[in-house]
Amino acid sequence: MDAELLNRNKNINRGFRKLEVWNEAINLYVFVKDKVRDLKEVPFKFRAQAEDSVNSCHSNIAEGYSRRSLKEYIQFVNISLSSLAENYSQIFALHSAGDIDREWFDEYDKKHYSLENKLVQMNKVMIAKVDQNVWKNDYILREIIEKYEL
Repeated sequence: MDAELLNRNKNINRGFRKLEVWNEAINLYVFVKDKVRDLKEVPFKFRAQAEDSVNSCHSNIAEGYSRRSLKEYIQFVNISLSSLAENYSQIFALHSAGDIDREWFDEYDKKHYSLENKLVQMNKVMIAKVDQNVWKNDYILREIIEKYEL
């Protein structure tokens, strides 16, 4: 990632750029996009859906982070997880149909699994905080999330 771009014009709303899960989601998007765009024998609609679902993941992490409510953020992380599941299903289908080789799929699965587990863990931590009534519905949320580096 371009560190210079990520480190300029900082504010509390752009704090998601420091999150490991957001960075991994961006990297997974690039990895998938580069592959599916090369699959010219696969219908455009299917390739576009596979790209859109993985794009949705990092987008929802960012959008949820920018909300002022922990409960909303949890919901956006859940949407991100759902988009990851959708993308996995699409990529698995492409692999099963012989459009994607095993070596590429194994690398994808490794990246996907890492991101998925971090998002699940992030949600567990945030849900526990909601259950403990620890969180406030203001910008303090971002500072606490960054502390956990999830």
